[in-house]
Amino acid sequence: MNDGSGSKGQRRREAIMQLLKQQGRITISEMVERFGCSEATARRDLEQMEGVYPVIRTIGGAMYDGMSTMRELHFAEREGLSILEKERIAQLAATLIHEGDVIGLSGGTTNFLLAKLLKSRKGITVVTNAVNIAMELAGSQIQVVVTGGIMRHNSFELCGPLGEGMVAQLHIGKMFIGVDGISATGGISSYSEQEAQIAKALIKRSHETYAVFDHTKLNRTSLFSIAALSELKAVITDSVLSGELAEELDHHNVSVFVTD
Repeated sequence: MNDGSGSKGQRRREAIMQLLKQQGRITISEMVERFGCSEATARRDLEQMEGVYPVIRTIGGAMYDGMSTMRELHFAEREGLSILEKERIAQLAATLIHEGDVIGLSGGTTNFLLAKLLKSRKGITVVTNAVNIAMELAGSQIQVVVTGGIMRHNSFELCGPLGEGMVAQLHIGKMFIGVDGISATGGISSYSEQEAQIAKALIKRSHETYAVFDHTKLNRTSLFSIAALSELKAVITDSVLSGELAEELDHHNVSVFVTD
């Protein structure tokens, strides 16, 4: 009998949630050992919990996200969150980039994965304010333009007036912006005021703006606004959008690209 549903499964998931609150994270192997369930059941539990509780799946487990509206994660922490979904988003974004394009990449794990995919390309110019993305593209046949500024250690993004001044001299075709939240009323937003400001400057100098995000960012509004939905050309995500957010994007003729 499958114990994934009913009272036994629900009690197990509640116990897992308590552990997550206490420890901050949990692994699949720890769940198997503590609760005597199979790996398949553990993964199914986390999948169900992500839609109900403040839980984000990671490689090999999950992380408690109860402070999501207040906490900014370091790049190393974010890199493992929803990694498979982010890889598919990056793959989809890459199909929109063609030889001769001048593209912009803000910081963030999805754009970092996109940069990895672009390394084998040629005839593309990448403008970025993220040091790790610039380093990832080093040695490739891609022309890389790095903005100036002071580096934020959480994200490796260069921010501040120096970078914004340089961006004001550029012309970007397609800008891919990583976001911490997207909502119908709040548009796209960031935990960081500095990153929001440089993102605004990049968008201002871009012909088209694409917001890239996984399902954990849906219907969330972080503290600092980046842009209204009406300023976007398209969004690229891993989940079919619905409700007010989908209606607002449609109202502003924003294209929606969803991974398979």
